[in-house]
Amino acid sequence: MTGEDPGPLIRLYGLTGGRARPQGESFDLVAIVVTVGDLPQPSDLLPEHRAVLSLCRRPTPVADVAAHLRLPINITRVILGDLRRDGLISIERPRPVAQTIDERIYREVLDGLRSL
Repeated sequence: MTGEDPGPLIRLYGLTGGRARPQGESFDLVAIVVTVGDLPQPSDLLPEHRAVLSLCRRPTPVADVAAHLRLPINITRVILGDLRRDGLISIERPRPVAQTIDERIYREVLDGLRSL
């Protein structure tokens, strides 16, 4: 039967060239993706790559990129790894929330303990 859609698995295989893991340093679902520099000519990229570059003009978590593309996370990671390798995006680990407690809070706790 000609002209039929080959199905999602064939399409996903084609998007990643058969790879299941991204190249380079690993990153998790909460890593932040940002487009770097000017966008290349549209004909140079797959539609999914263009969608990532457009979406990530603003900092966007990896999980949100996958949801927007409606692709499995491992496929999204491969696409992001390729774009990072080509210098089109940066992927940053989220910054940890400050673990320090304000001195004022220590004083309030100490005052509360003294009042007991």
